Amino acid sequence: MGILDIKDVSKRFGGLQALSDVTLSVKENSVHAIIGPNGAGKSTLLNCLVGKLIPDTGSVMFDGKSVLGRSPYEINQMGISRVFQTPEIFGDLTVLENMMIPCFASRDGAFELNALSQFMKQRDVLETAEAMLVDMNMADKRGMHAASMSRGDKRRLEIGMCLSQNPRLLLLDEPTAGMARADTNNTIDLLKEIKEKRDITIAIIEHDMHVVFSLADRITVLAQGTPLVEDDPQNIRGNPKVREAYLGESA
Repeated sequence: MGILDIKDVSKRFGGLQALSDVTLSVKENSVHAIIGPNGAGKSTLLNCLVGKLIPDTGSVMFDGKSVLGRSPYEINQMGISRVFQTPEIFGDLTVLENMMIPCFASRDGAFELNALSQFMKQRDVLETAEAMLVDMNMADKRGMHAASMSRGDKRRLEIGMCLSQNPRLLLLDEPTAGMARADTNNTIDLLKEIKEKRDITIAIIEHDMHVVFSLADRITVLAQGTPLVEDDPQNIRGNPKVREAYLGESA
């Protein structure tokens, strides 16, 4: 068993069978990549993990406890944080203010944006947020408005906001989508550093095979809502079915 265990998960939307008997296990303190073409069911599976969708059948267990039927907020409180395909930040707030919001929510369980000026004065929240900015190498950007940053820096900020809640499992939904190659490589380096320094498990959905093979300890390939193969990166790279269907012969 792993820290995340998915067993026989199926999900149908009308006449479309999006997931069919998906079973996989994510080992604790590993990086597990889930790959496959558009329509393979990756996003549907991810949404089942974070409470946005409820599977028709099957189970999803995190650290021995079911996540099914729980709200996204409750799942987050269990220790699962999600990084969205499009960075989910507050563009009209500064980088520091963005980082303070999850620090405050993690301590008190809720927040309201109209109370921002009040919790900005709370020294423990401020110190925690500033320490996280140092960890993310963003201390020099603390006063910038988040909307003005590059996509790579927005992603770095969002990852830091998730980490400030001390999750045990970090779910990444195509974290390098839309990035220039330099930002992609910086994100890879950041995730490697996070993995080395933190007691954390990472599950990643990603189309960029450079990212996948740079990070993953284990890879599951989905095809039409069903796992095609699961193996280590070296064997996935050399698997003829995977090469032909997903990676291309030149991969």
